[in-house]
Amino acid sequence: MIPSRGYAVQNKNTPLSPYHFQRREPGPHDVLIDILYCGICHSDLHQVKNEWGNALYPMVPGHEIVGKIRKVGAQVTRFKENDLAGVGCLVDACRTCPSCHQGLEQYCENGFISTYNGYEKDGKTLTFGGYSDCIVVDENFVLKISDKLPLSHTAPLLCAGITTYSPLIHWKAQKGQKVGVMGLGGLGHMAVKISNALGAHTVLFTHSAHKEKDALSLGAKEVILTKDENAFKKHANSFDLIINTISATIDLGLYLETLKREGTLVFLGVPEHELKLHPSNLIFKRRNIAGSLIGGIKETQEMLDFCAHHNISADVEVIPIQKVNEAYERMLKGDVKYRFVIDMHTL
Repeated sequence: MIPSRGYAVQNKNTPLSPYHFQRREPGPHDVLIDILYCGICHSDLHQVKNEWGNALYPMVPGHEIVGKIRKVGAQVTRFKENDLAGVGCLVDACRTCPSCHQGLEQYCENGFISTYNGYEKDGKTLTFGGYSDCIVVDENFVLKISDKLPLSHTAPLLCAGITTYSPLIHWKAQKGQKVGVMGLGGLGHMAVKISNALGAHTVLFTHSAHKEKDALSLGAKEVILTKDENAFKKHANSFDLIINTISATIDLGLYLETLKREGTLVFLGVPEHELKLHPSNLIFKRRNIAGSLIGGIKETQEMLDFCAHHNISADVEVIPIQKVNEAYERMLKGDVKYRFVIDMHTL
């Protein structure tokens, strides 16, 4: 076993604090990664506080991981020592179901193994995430990281990047299309950048007027202030695709009416309360409502390569791990542009 250090919570009421634990020795197909940076995702906060009701303690969060490979198993073929590598939201899956065979491990019909707050394949060993000094992962669930982008700014691509890239690719965002992005946070700012790089006319929906300047600098061509119902009317029947990155309760009808015939509104966040829907908003224009969950390993690698080619990375604030609880408090207030990233050298 490999002695490891990290930050963990012991229950939903305790802060993150130093924690010592054991990682498994790399097997024939495993790689051991020394973690250099780990992004802080809003879902980390949900999990730590057990707001989704599935928390397993002690919990070491973190699924936006970049680092350098320290050791490879005897049968590893894709990586070698000192390679840059990344780990996202999942570290294994059944590999046998139809979804896995199609490279859609995030929809594994037998349940994928999450990077943290899950169990390894033995069904009893907890998975611990990236708020730590190292991690051991099967090479098939490890990503190649380019040295073209700053590593600290690359870490959030492993969740925020793929979560927005996947629906934009699936619904074929491209030149000649009009794409809306709801919210300018960790996910939203990546959606704006990627949609713009794909050539789509990208428009931000936000309730915060002060975010207009940022949105335009990130690649948005227009900004719709959601407090203004006339702004919605101005854009009626015009969007091919809307990516909803927020989890707040919304007036669904207002957004659906901005979709053109056969347009799609994709949910990436889960609202706290159920949303009301009048079917006529769908029926008369054959509009669609959909959801999307991260991406498979192949698509995640495609996203990383796309971002390296287009010089796209996250806007981040790098922090020492000793400030992680402060970062959680600031995240609740929306006080970050647009992702916190932990420098693991500080551990």
